Amino acid sequence: MARRKGRRRQRKGREIDLVLWGGGAVVAVAGARALFGFVGEHWPLFAAAGLVAAVAAVAFPLIRARRVAQRQRQWFADHLELARVDELSGSDFETLTAELLRRDGFRHVRELGRAGDMGVDITAVGPDGRRFAFQCKRYARTVGSPEVRNFLGALAHTFAGHTGVLVTSGRLTRHAMAEASAAKLILVERDQLAGWLRGEVPLELRY
Repeated sequence: MARRKGRRRQRKGREIDLVLWGGGAVVAVAGARALFGFVGEHWPLFAAAGLVAAVAAVAFPLIRARRVAQRQRQWFADHLELARVDELSGSDFETLTAELLRRDGFRHVRELGRAGDMGVDITAVGPDGRRFAFQCKRYARTVGSPEVRNFLGALAHTFAGHTGVLVTSGRLTRHAMAEASAAKLILVERDQLAGWLRGEVPLELRY
């Protein structure tokens, strides 16, 4: 019986709080309208300036964000061919790879950055829910066995449970290819990258 009375008091208290909060909100809105009406009646220019400032405060961040998004889309569109990829820095190549993944339906795409990436540049979740770890090599030269082993070490420890994908604008050496294939890494070399950039060849996640 005592518990029922306690619950009734709590429920009644909450109802009173809601009424007070709602009443306070109504009073605040009414006060704001009255104040704006008073200012508008006596100082119309001041009220108009305030209204313009309020609109600008809301609109400016939206316009800025839209322009940034437009620049990012244009940058991405301008680098969908190998000749432009060859001009990129390593970090820009990682950004381009991340955008390709987003385009193809990958979720939670995260660029880890060059400092402290522990052998992995990007992590993402594929359309099928699997977790992937990407190493990106914007190389004019070939990718050798040491780079492959470094990536395999990261997959075995820090990024255990992720499927490894090595993306390069170059090609792997014969020994690096053998080690990557034995470890079942997914490889995107120069020829596959060209097709992936154009959207003609989707990223093949065969393992």
